Order: sequence, then structure tokens, then C-alpha cells
Amino acid sequence: QVQLVESGGRLAQAGGSLRLSCSASGLTFSSWAMGWFRRPPGKEREFVSAISRLGLSTDYADSVKGRFTISRDGAKNTVYLQMNNVKPEDTAVYYCASSSLATGTQRDSVEYEYWGQGTQVTVSP
Repeated sequence: QVQLVESGGRLAQAGGSLRLSCSASGLTFSSWAMGWFRRPPGKEREFVSAISRLGLSTDYADSVKGRFTISRDGAKNTVYLQMNNVKPEDTAVYYCASSSLATGTQRDSVEYEYWGQGTQVTVSP
């Protein structure tokens, strides 16, 4: 079955960097668009970033644009989220998700069929 496993979440200081990874199995990786979402404490889940099936298109929420970079490695069936200059407001559980429906990038969470279990990112001031 399809499994998405996130890793890389940890405690970081504001201004620092983190790299999240999401390893996918049970699917043909190049046939799936991938996305990162997050759920801040006490808030709804929100879109962070997305990448198309072959990595030719990317999309970012305004709050992370210029600081975060999404990428994917087809040889490793892994999608990454490089987080630079992190801020306390980036504190959240981060989830990766996969979509077979998206023709490019996709911000709408309902278009994603599979989700990982999440990884906690905490940014201290």
C-alpha cells in the first residue's frame, strides 16, 4: 500500500534552517504530484508548497515564499522541503501528501489522496 513517511522535524532557532524529507513507497513516484501542508498549534491545516509530477512546476504559500524550497528526487522516491530563515510562526506539524489527480501543482488538500503521519517543527524565538 501507499506509504508516506516524513522526517527531519526538530526544534530550531529562529533564523536557522531545516530540511524535511518525505519518503514515498507503494506508488509510481513520477505519476504523483506532491505537496507539503502544515497544522500550526490551534489552527487549521494549511498549504505550504507543492511540486508537479516531474518537478517542473512548484508553488508556495505567500508566507514561505523566498524562504522554503520544495524539490523531489525520483531515484529516491523522496520529496524535500528546505526551510531557511525559519520563524516562530513556522511552528507546526508538517505533512506531506500525494496527488494522482493534479496535472501541475495543487493547493487544495482535498485533491490529495495519501498523507503522511506528520513531523513536528518547533521554532524558538
